[in-house]
This record gives sequence, C-alpha cells and structure tokens, in this order.
Amino acid sequence: MSKPASALIGAGFIGPVHVEALRRLDRPLAGVLASSPDKSRQAAQVLGMPRGYASLDELLADPAVGAVHITSPNRRHYEQAKRALAAGKHVICEKPLAMNARESSELVALADQAKRVAAVCYNVRFYPLCLEVKERIAAGELGEIYHVAGSYVQDWLLYDTDFNWRVLASEGGALRTVADIGTHWLDLIQSITGLAVTEVCADVKTVLPARQRPAGSVETFQSKVQPRQATEPIAIDTEDYGAILLHFQNGARGSCTVSQVTAGRKNCLRFEIAGSKGALAWDSERPNELWLGHRDRPNELLIRDPALLRPGVRPFASYPGGHNEGFPDTFKQLFRAVYDAIDAGDMQAPRRFPTFVDGHREIVLCEAVLRSNAERAWVRVS
Repeated sequence: MSKPASALIGAGFIGPVHVEALRRLDRPLAGVLASSPDKSRQAAQVLGMPRGYASLDELLADPAVGAVHITSPNRRHYEQAKRALAAGKHVICEKPLAMNARESSELVALADQAKRVAAVCYNVRFYPLCLEVKERIAAGELGEIYHVAGSYVQDWLLYDTDFNWRVLASEGGALRTVADIGTHWLDLIQSITGLAVTEVCADVKTVLPARQRPAGSVETFQSKVQPRQATEPIAIDTEDYGAILLHFQNGARGSCTVSQVTAGRKNCLRFEIAGSKGALAWDSERPNELWLGHRDRPNELLIRDPALLRPGVRPFASYPGGHNEGFPDTFKQLFRAVYDAIDAGDMQAPRRFPTFVDGHREIVLCEAVLRSNAERAWVRVS
C-alpha cells in the first residue's frame, strides 16, 4: 500500500528540518507552501520538492497529500491546522499550537472529531537519553520525585541589532522566550516525570526594550554574516528572560530559567531531577551523556548506546554507541512515531508523541505564566 504524501507549510528555519527528517524516513513529499506563490516555487526548487503551491486551498485540494506539516509563523497555526483537519488531513504542527487556549482547545476537539493524527513538535522528547530517563522514572529507579531544576538558554537575540518576527507579540504571541523555548523544557519535564504542573510563580523581563529592525527579512538562527542593512528602531513587547517556580501534582517543586540573551549558549536545555533514590541530569549541548547521581556509591555517566538503553528506547536510537545523535535526529524519531500511528490507522491507540492535547496544555501554562507575572503572585494552572 502506498504511503500518504506530506506537504509542508512554511520554508523558514524549521521547515527544511522537517523535510530532511521525512526524507530520512523515506516518506513521500508532495510540495511546499511559502508566503507567496513565487516564494513557494523557489522553496520547492531549493528543497527539491515536486511542487510549490500557490495557496493553502491548492495544497488542501491535492489528493496526494495525506499529512500537512505546519512550520509557518505562530499566528497562522490555528487557522491552517483547523482547515487541514477539515480537509481530512493528518496534522503535524510546530509549537505553539495556537495563539491562545481558546483556539488550542478548539483544535483538540476538531482533531478528535476528524479522527486524524494530530501532533505538536516538541522534538526534545525524542533525544534517546530523554526517553531513557522517562522509562527509568516510570520504573521507580529515582523513587519519589522531590524537585526539578533546569534552564533553556540561547544567545541569538543578545544584541539590539538582532531581530526576528518572534520578538513581536503580534506575530508570535504575548510571551516569546517562555513560549518559544520554555515550553520545550516544560513539556519535556512533564513528559519524562509523568507529573503535571499545577501552579506557577513567574517573573519575566524584556532586557532590550527596543531593537533595530532591518528593512529586509532576517532568518531565525542566521549563521552567516549579513551585509549591513538600513534599520529602524522598534519597541519590543515580548520578554528576553524568564524565571518560573513550579509546583507539581505530587507536591514536588521545580524551577526553570529561560533566556535568549545568554552569550555563548547557542541552544542549551538542561535539567536535573532529584528523587528519593537518586538523581539524573542532562544537557542538550552534550545530548549523548546522562549523569546518574548516587548517595552511597560512585556517580555514573551513561553514554548513549542502544546496547545500554532500555528495550523500549532502542528503536529511537539509530546508531551504535560512539556515533553521536543530535538535533536533526530528534525530528526523525518524532516523525517515526507519528507516521507509525498514521500508517497503523488506529485512532484509539496510545500516542508516544506529543499530541494537540499536549500543545493545548502548554498554552494554558503560558497563560498562567503571563497572569502570574502580571499579578506578582502564584497562579493555579486551570
């Protein structure tokens, strides 16, 4: 039986990551939709895809398309996901799922009614050692979880000349750093511990209240030196830094710091989990190492090796020990789980990947963080 083809919406930083991962899984690609017909044609040529769609209507009318990957700017996710589900397509959406909890709640209901696979790209879950942590905690190896600490920090917006659509609330939402990277940390911790966040106390800050907006467009995580462009100053209404205290459902405590203005940290997510029997720590910039802490015997460092991982984790570690896996591999493994579900066709089966329910939960959390920061108080997560 032929596999359903996938179409991509959005050709910026993360769109090509999706395409590469799908190719590595040997999934057929139908085409790409960018911000204009010309840009769609250009993106199709650059990405080696069969077709550049002129419009979302054209993409959704293509009978070859079985699944739609949404990697467009945040404010477009809700409408595009809604229309894709209505057209009978499976949906794989970058986070955030929507701009507010009302929209994301509606998408959860629509996905359930449509009987389609609906996933959100919290890819960090799929580092093999994060999956290993999840299984170890579920097996009781850490005992009762006492507390969790961690951070997600970057430096790509350190200077006031650094600019991207994400810094504008109108494009990305009222929260930026918490929503853009903090939700990855929050989703990961809740997934691997099995504990939901019940209360938050947050403090966020716009470190650079004004930035210089270039006349031309700027790519996310642009690695090349760009020629000087004419700029204009623009007021910034989203945060560069955030700190969140957390209460979990079992009474455990937690703390998370997020920043996009930490020099030298390119993409660093860290966590340390303390339990009654031991502790664990992991760093995304050293993703093939897991620190295991003990009280009465030497600490350990587990190196990612399928032969040393639990049986349920091994399918998500493709290479032997010593052959490192990283960021692109997490998308491959995430999409492996998603398309296994699509191919199986069982809409009632448990999902190993983050779903629209998880995407909605993160938006509810972000709204609690916003309220907590505004009220300078603890806020219960509804």
